[in-house]
Amino acid sequence: MITLYDCASAPNPRRARILLAEKGVVHETVQIDLRAGEQLSPAYRQINPQCTVPALRVVDEAGQVLMLTDNAAITAYLEARYPQPPMLGASPADKAEIASWAWRIEFDGLMPIAEALRNSSPAMVNRALPGPVDYPQIAQLAERGLQRLQRFFTELDQHLAGRDFIAAGQMSVADITAVVAVDFARIVKIKPDERHPHLLRWRSAMAERDSMKR
Repeated sequence: MITLYDCASAPNPRRARILLAEKGVVHETVQIDLRAGEQLSPAYRQINPQCTVPALRVVDEAGQVLMLTDNAAITAYLEARYPQPPMLGASPADKAEIASWAWRIEFDGLMPIAEALRNSSPAMVNRALPGPVDYPQIAQLAERGLQRLQRFFTELDQHLAGRDFIAAGQMSVADITAVVAVDFARIVKIKPDERHPHLLRWRSAMAERDSMKR
């Protein structure tokens, strides 16, 4: 049995949802209400002491429980247990290319959005970083996040010229992370426009995949 601890409005759980859908993995879902602070509750801390989502609970045939509490672990597990379709690449070169782009998108795309949002939103005062520890907001980090995000859109658009997928000529976790980043950027009022024709074309094609409707 596989259970995903999810939050429908948050970006990181969506990455796990899309990956599960791409691989066709049947699972149960438990919603965690981040706005109500449920991730900080004693009950959820027992599941994930880091107080973040997603988390994936796996119970094998012998009744042993495996708890995975971040997207890196979830992706590694699902790729090993359900190797088809390969979302981390097949050949050594493809694996390296996908890993490089997946990290770049996380660092240059998702992290700037988090910087901009968490350091500016009144709802996140003293919650500038996820997890069990409170951190104060830094306004300069919000400004820097917006600048980084604009650059990310420009560079990703240039990279996608003549490409259907971000890396290795195949659908991969790099595309999943990029879709989530591009969509979630709207929360800080940034989205692709006529300056990003290749990015818009790619995102339109991604929208046709069933997994992206999760």
